[in-house]
Amino acid sequence: MRLVSRRGLQKVGSGHRCFRVHALFGGKKDNEGPAGMPGNMLNLFEAVKKAQAVVQVESGRIQKELAAAEFDGYCEGELIKVTLSGNQQPVRTQITEAAMELGSEKVSLLVTEAYKDAHQKSVKAMKERMSDIAQSLGMPPGFGDAMK
Repeated sequence: MRLVSRRGLQKVGSGHRCFRVHALFGGKKDNEGPAGMPGNMLNLFEAVKKAQAVVQVESGRIQKELAAAEFDGYCEGELIKVTLSGNQQPVRTQITEAAMELGSEKVSLLVTEAYKDAHQKSVKAMKERMSDIAQSLGMPPGFGDAMK
């Protein structure tokens, strides 16, 4: 019998012991999955893959819902109304006659104020929907708040 080692090809005789080679952490065990992953790691890996699939499906559904939704923002006195989609895309801006009489500089400030209000409402709705996904996966309420 011949054995390949670092020193080259050697003959294994009665005076030599034959060793079984194991991986760094003891080699393959009976409860291992593919690529030498322990069984419990394989279960965790499968659970993560399933959660990822759920998130992809649900986030796609939520994106469609938000794209169809509209959020209205108003300036103080409701002289100007800005409407954004759930994806924060501008849909329309309505300016009253009373606002037009205030002058261009004031109208500019009021439009910005109304836009910020609509944007805030849109983002809040998106975060609530994403929080619903996180809770459906068993995460605690407010889990996504750390990623703000």
